[in-house]
Amino acid sequence: MTVVNKKMTSRQKRQVRVRKKIKGTPERLRLNVFRSNKHIYAQLIEDLEGKVVASSSTMAQALKGAASKLNKTDAATKVGEELGKIAKEKGVDKIVFDRGGYLYHGRVKALADGVRSVGINF
Repeated sequence: MTVVNKKMTSRQKRQVRVRKKIKGTPERLRLNVFRSNKHIYAQLIEDLEGKVVASSSTMAQALKGAASKLNKTDAATKVGEELGKIAKEKGVDKIVFDRGGYLYHGRVKALADGVRSVGINF
């Protein structure tokens, strides 16, 4: 098994462990994070109905121009702020953070801090 495959399977195992414990309810939506080498994606998910309530990423039209000029960590903060604003508009003020098996460090932490800066609690 190569190092890349080992890291990926380890992340997937952590992801399954976390998903067993975390559920997004209508009162507290689940903030899911996916991180690729180039971009970061975040979704607010209501697990009981299986619906995505809001989403944002560095690929979103609102951030695409601005995010290309920033480094990846600052772009993740902008994604978090944008998602927080969308959540506030929809009346969401409490969420559950699902880091997706990634370490709570770097871009994942920056995204979480961006969401918190808008006033969302978790």
